[in-house]
Amino acid sequence: MAVGRAERRKERQPRIVAVFGNDEGQLALDLLDIVELAWHDCYGEVTPPPSVIEDMLALSDGTIGGLIQAALLALTDRRDLSVAAEDRRGRP
Repeated sequence: MAVGRAERRKERQPRIVAVFGNDEGQLALDLLDIVELAWHDCYGEVTPPPSVIEDMLALSDGTIGGLIQAALLALTDRRDLSVAAEDRRGRP
């Protein structure tokens, strides 16, 4: 399990690059680093759980703009993020 931010970034990189491509994938990873900092302030946890990251990716539509909107939703109310991601995936 990754311990530091750099390790978590490296661990997430393949998944993020698969969604955004190499160039925008690096920007998406930068955004996730910012989300980690804000997540700690909002929720008192070091990093968002993997399910939150997956929900953000589901709502991003593979665009940085979509990821920014999903990040804001995650930081504002992670439950709303979860519901929106489930709707997007077509789950009941």
